[in-house]
Amino acid sequence: MATDSTGRRLYNAPKNWPDIFINHLAETSNIRASADAANVSQTMVYKKRRADPEFAQRWYAALAEGYDTLEMELLERLRTGRLEDELPDGSKRKFDIGTAFKCISAHRDTVLREKARRSLSDEVTTMASINAKIDKMRARQEHAIELAAKRAGIVVPQPEDAQASDGE
Repeated sequence: MATDSTGRRLYNAPKNWPDIFINHLAETSNIRASADAANVSQTMVYKKRRADPEFAQRWYAALAEGYDTLEMELLERLRTGRLEDELPDGSKRKFDIGTAFKCISAHRDTVLREKARRSLSDEVTTMASINAKIDKMRARQEHAIELAAKRAGIVVPQPEDAQASDGE
């Protein structure tokens, strides 16, 4: 198996590496760490992002999710005053609030773009669903009118009949 200078696989990457990468990216917002977790090079993930619009869309969605998580963690730490975490080995790790703010600020535009895209997508889906329901309601209403007319002995012209009689 071929590897790059850091030992990452260049060929024969796991088949599900994109899913591993995206999931890790959503958790960490760290492209290098996510590529490492997926056992692929950063070059490979950037090439895939350029070549695959669906993957690029998932990438930005994962980053937006990661930054939402960072923002929530930052707010929680600010509210509780918890600036350090104790690691399993007993050492302490200081949370760098300044860097967290810089990361959130630096990627705010990307996150806002992704949220706007999701919102637009949700809006389009909602409108399509509403239009489908309205079409079904119209069809049921037309059917009810036809049944009522049939019971009353009235002949209701069908759309194709109406077009044929217009041409005569």
